Amino acid sequence: MLKIVSLVTAVTLCFSSIAQIDETGEIGGGNLNTITTAVPFLLISPDSKAGAMGDVGVATNPDANSLHWNPAKFSFVEDEVGFAVSYVPWLRALVPDINLSYLAGYKKLNDKETVAMELRYFTLGDITFTDVIGNNLGQYKPSEFAIASAYSRKLSDLFSLAISGRYIYSNLTGGQSAGGITTNAGQSIAADVAGYYRKTIRISEKDMDLAFGANISNIGSKISYTETSTKDFIPINLRLGTALSTEIDDYNKISFAFDINKLLVPTPPQYNDSIEGQIDFGKDPNVSVVSGIFQSFGDAPGGFNEEFREINFSLGTEYWYADQFAVRAGYFNEHDTKGGRKFFTFGSGVKYNVFALDFSYLINASRSINGSNPLANTMRFTLIFDFGEMKNIN
Repeated sequence: MLKIVSLVTAVTLCFSSIAQIDETGEIGGGNLNTITTAVPFLLISPDSKAGAMGDVGVATNPDANSLHWNPAKFSFVEDEVGFAVSYVPWLRALVPDINLSYLAGYKKLNDKETVAMELRYFTLGDITFTDVIGNNLGQYKPSEFAIASAYSRKLSDLFSLAISGRYIYSNLTGGQSAGGITTNAGQSIAADVAGYYRKTIRISEKDMDLAFGANISNIGSKISYTETSTKDFIPINLRLGTALSTEIDDYNKISFAFDINKLLVPTPPQYNDSIEGQIDFGKDPNVSVVSGIFQSFGDAPGGFNEEFREINFSLGTEYWYADQFAVRAGYFNEHDTKGGRKFFTFGSGVKYNVFALDFSYLINASRSINGSNPLANTMRFTLIFDFGEMKNIN
């Protein structure tokens, strides 16, 4: 039997960072009952713009990173072609070689249709494999990646829909055996369904852009890392949000955004302490993907109060001066009994001709150990290329 100590430590820390801990305790007067899924790296905010605004993005202005937040926004993008490269250090305070790399881009086909692609690669660094007595069996670099494409189309001047497909590959053990059971890479196919609505309204004699967005992401098959184990849900997620932006004058612009998120996977039930496998409160989590999505709205063992706690919210703001310099800030909140992530975010951006550079910084605001964020006190960077602006260069 193998002891993959470093790997288990790294994966556990990653899970705890996005409310994927499976334990019981008392926090804030409620039972700690977080939801566990496989491949949680799919939920990591990949770009620095959204990362500086509290992880909002479902209804903000479209850019090259919109496939992660809401692919339907691509129909409203102004430029013909664009792409972005992002780098996200992970657990930088503990280890130097865990990070997420993200590449995304889009191409407008015409005034109504846009196609886009993304590639995300998550590496867990170097892992040492040992046997039960501690003999070194070699080094391995576990990694995960996902590649996706999307198609977005305007159905009217104000509304668009999009669908995307995603292939997910997760290799955490390199085919090593544990307890006589051979492990393998986990694989899944998933889809996103999204909508986006944007309209100009007038408030206090000033034109403002009001937008609403919705995205159900990662609707896909479960993942297993062995032939015999029970398969795990991937992080199917519902994201809803709104944004309001306006030009203060010819040089100054400001926007505000608000998002809510809820995992559409079963909540762990409360089992009987005396009778193995008997559920006292909640519902059986071993269901199909479709059943799990619908069940997730009413299966929490604590009833409606616990269901409400599973909704995370975030808000952010962005200020632009002369379309060249941006300042951003935001806040993200997750209930203590569902992981306890709470953090403030800050960042800025600069745009010049065909490219823009954004960065973000996160400050942990949680008093819970479980809510500690692996991105705390870490700088993230995104480089965006806007080829639609090339025609404006002399």
